[in-house]
Amino acid sequence: MNAITSQLGSQLSLVSLNGARRPAPPPLVLVAHGSRDPRALSTVRTLIERVRELRPHLSVHLGHIELNEPLLADTLASLDADGAVLVPLLLSRGYHVKRDIPEAAAAVPGLRARIAAPLGPHPLLVETLYARLVEAGWRTGMSDADRRAGGVVLAAAGSRDPESITDTRRTAQLLAERLGVPVVPAYASAAPTVAAAVRALAARGRHRIAVASYFTAPGRFATECAAAAPWIAAAPLGSHAAMARLILHRYDQTVATPEPAPERELASA
Repeated sequence: MNAITSQLGSQLSLVSLNGARRPAPPPLVLVAHGSRDPRALSTVRTLIERVRELRPHLSVHLGHIELNEPLLADTLASLDADGAVLVPLLLSRGYHVKRDIPEAAAAVPGLRARIAAPLGPHPLLVETLYARLVEAGWRTGMSDADRRAGGVVLAAAGSRDPESITDTRRTAQLLAERLGVPVVPAYASAAPTVAAAVRALAARGRHRIAVASYFTAPGRFATECAAAAPWIAAAPLGSHAAMARLILHRYDQTVATPEPAPERELASA
């Protein structure tokens, strides 16, 4: 039903109130990081197909920061339109969002590109994390005793950027509110590690500890973090339906935000 509603809305959005056809919306470029794990590219492609199903009249493209083709620079150079909305398939603010993606867009002559916010933190991410935990064996109807014994480690890639750390902590807080148990963020490439977070929860009397995979797709980091789980380890976020809705939400947010007026050049005296 959600898909049908979204498709109908997409079709109606192409027609104005007087019946005239509106200009096509700017293309959406989903910006993935890239991975040597072939499962990552397969997952991203499936996710893009979900986005296209929800918004069939929207031109949707894929570009990678590194490791996989098509690379972002090549995707941007191939666009016919002079405008595009780049939606990072990234979960927090950090170097890729602040530097790599803007620099790639700026390097294409004549391209007007707007960059959406990263996907997280957002309730739709929490919805996906919860669904993945339930798939892995998390109990939906926990008793008080189970809740007192339970805990979750939110395993993320890690970043030195303080805003990225803040974003991950916020997601952990939202997930804790959803589950009713403590959720501790941990990182594959920074401290605390998943193993350290597990020990910290165990020291608080939590002995049923799950690992929630805060990764967009399978890969080395996700695999290493899952291996440290003492109980269950959830799958990465992947191509869950809520992820496709979140990508379109970030796109729509960006399109609805007025573009800043171009700076006027001062005439020389």
